[in-house]
Amino acid sequence: ALGLFTGIGLSEAKARETLRNGTLSALLRRAVLQARSALGPTLDKATGTLLYNAASRLKDPKHLGFLVGYIARREILTDLQLSAALEYVRSHPLEPLDVADFERACGVGVCITPEQIEEAVEAVISKHRAELLAERYHFNMGLLMGEARNQLRWADGKTIKNEVDLQVLHLLGPKTEADLEKKPKVAKARLAPAEKQKVAVVENGDMGAETQSLLEQLRGEALKFHKPGENYKTEGYVVTPNTMALLKQHLAITGGQVRTRFPPEPNGILHIGHAKAINFNFGYAKANGGVCFLRYDDTNPEKEEEKYFTAIREMVEWLGYQPYAVTHASDYFDQLYTWALELIRRGQAYVCHQKVEEIKGHNPPPSPWRDRPVEESVLLFEDMRKGKFGEGEATLRMKLVMEDGKMDPVAYRVKFTPHHRTGDKWCIYPTYDYTHCLCDSIEHITHSLCTKEFQARRSSYFWLCNALDVYCPVQWEYGRLNLLYTVVSKRKIIRLVETGAVRDWDDPRLFTLTALRRRGFPPEAINNFCARVGVTVAQATMEPHLLEACAREVLNEQAPRAMAVLEPLKVTITNFPAPKALEVLVPNFPADESRGFHKVPFHQTVYIEETDFREEADKGYKRLAPGQPVGLRHTGYVVTVQNVIKDVSGRVIELEVTCTKSDVAEKPKAFIHWVSAPLACEVRLYERLFLHKNPEDPSEVPGGFLSDLNPDSLRVVHNALVDSSVHSARPFDKFQFERLGYFSVDPDSEQGKMVFNRTVTLKEDPGKA
Repeated sequence: ALGLFTGIGLSEAKARETLRNGTLSALLRRAVLQARSALGPTLDKATGTLLYNAASRLKDPKHLGFLVGYIARREILTDLQLSAALEYVRSHPLEPLDVADFERACGVGVCITPEQIEEAVEAVISKHRAELLAERYHFNMGLLMGEARNQLRWADGKTIKNEVDLQVLHLLGPKTEADLEKKPKVAKARLAPAEKQKVAVVENGDMGAETQSLLEQLRGEALKFHKPGENYKTEGYVVTPNTMALLKQHLAITGGQVRTRFPPEPNGILHIGHAKAINFNFGYAKANGGVCFLRYDDTNPEKEEEKYFTAIREMVEWLGYQPYAVTHASDYFDQLYTWALELIRRGQAYVCHQKVEEIKGHNPPPSPWRDRPVEESVLLFEDMRKGKFGEGEATLRMKLVMEDGKMDPVAYRVKFTPHHRTGDKWCIYPTYDYTHCLCDSIEHITHSLCTKEFQARRSSYFWLCNALDVYCPVQWEYGRLNLLYTVVSKRKIIRLVETGAVRDWDDPRLFTLTALRRRGFPPEAINNFCARVGVTVAQATMEPHLLEACAREVLNEQAPRAMAVLEPLKVTITNFPAPKALEVLVPNFPADESRGFHKVPFHQTVYIEETDFREEADKGYKRLAPGQPVGLRHTGYVVTVQNVIKDVSGRVIELEVTCTKSDVAEKPKAFIHWVSAPLACEVRLYERLFLHKNPEDPSEVPGGFLSDLNPDSLRVVHNALVDSSVHSARPFDKFQFERLGYFSVDPDSEQGKMVFNRTVTLKEDPGKA
């Protein structure tokens, strides 16, 4: 075999690499032997290259002999023709192929004369003559090549290039020194920060220009996706005699529109990983002018609650997306039941009485009921429907082996639990393996996008649609998005709530979407984070500080400034310059004063941070100290300590200072924030909930995730002060408290006592892992 492959022009290293791929080497051996029987024992390198490309790129081996025949007869002579041939057989999966149509598509028998090439190149050069004379050899010659090839699709590329080079030389003459100089690079225009933010939130179906963050996600695997109606071009897609007719009917219904769906289970709150799924499903549809369904996978009534349905839709819309339609798996229960009976009648499903414990895992014992008569399974399934079997006494199983080796997955099980939408109508409920692909089929989904753990279900997805002869969508898998220093499992979050480690699903230390919203993360920041992670097959595990960096970028543009003091120290200005309070104008966004100002009262008594004063100024300390004045931000005044007042324990409780206008005072080393006539408020400062990066990893945390809780994950400041400009703020309003960080109004706020959550600090803390 090694000699056979080197004999067609492969290097020894390439031949050995090919031999390591059993499937490829078998196909190539077939191709070479077939070609040698027609052309003799010696094959030229060009023919060998075509044979190798045919064997390595052909998706369906049944067409190999057909293509090799054309190569051996010298009717397919170029890689361009071979590419067209491969595309044709991929686009026409049903036998027999229309030979005349195939030959037209591949340029078989087409002869391009040198005169035709000369004329085509002449026409292209004449079209671009003015630019060629102006730019000379700096002109993009590839453009001339491309346009000439468009006119003469099957012409030899080298011949066209030689003709282009010849005619350009005739027009311009030999290259001069100026022609040999490198063309200076043109600097790309950079988006201003404000422009970058514009592209973040989008609505499904809106084909405006603001798609940058979504298109950014469509790297990697998404570039390989099939066009609507061309499902059969996907590797592994199963083509049946009815496939093409079903696809034609599908296109008639959808008009060739891209359709995706986001299918959450309504048994918990969405988390950061779901944000990627939402962005990808809605984003892919939007970027291709399509639509996305929000479909609740409500097939397990024991765990579903109305609050989860509401919260899921709320979070989807909070991220900026409007579903094309909101549907439920339960909308289709009648149709799914009818199809289950049909599946039994076709001999593809049976009623089984093995216990749940018996059929768990990947190697359960074969069911003794697999070959029971069809009529018997039909009657027993109807008995399941009527409630004649208890829970666990009977299941409906499908006759297939899944990719991971699991045999005969369950399609229906008995559950005597009322459903939130259908009430007591059903006591049997379908499983994910049965329901999902059929719901996709009913809704004519074109791209069923799901995470990699569902790859083992792809075979059952295709099998079930084809077993019932219904339209079969394509399932595409991508890597999950995980975050370090957290848990997102519903079961584990419930444990955290039950043990009191967190208050609820929206505790700001969690990474559920409701928690991120409550903490103050803008939806644009989450979308930008998902866009930067991108879509790949590999699982992505990210550091929280990358999400925090996205939040800072957005909040810097969105959050107006205010002043707050977390640990107040009273300061009395003994020579206050006015008999009553002054009003100070503070810019909402200091970098862009056109975005307005707010007024802050400035009284004789102000409050500063305790940490902004020291009785003794160390080297490098620039804030307030005896003999070291500071400026009060936005006031135009510099204050100097005159007297330090302490309580009986020696703690500083008040400063008496004098003030001087900053335009006559010596410039101070620092300007500090302050409040005057402030509002009392509570401030909640958050750190990571867990101490280790992977709290669920037994090697990192042997005692389990509950043993890894950070005792300092929440610090509550009960008596903080904030300036009165925020008095009308509502829950989820966001501010930058100068020098302290970005904060959001918590829903716990009451009249007279506001509560703020710190979203992120102004800068990433370099001390954090």
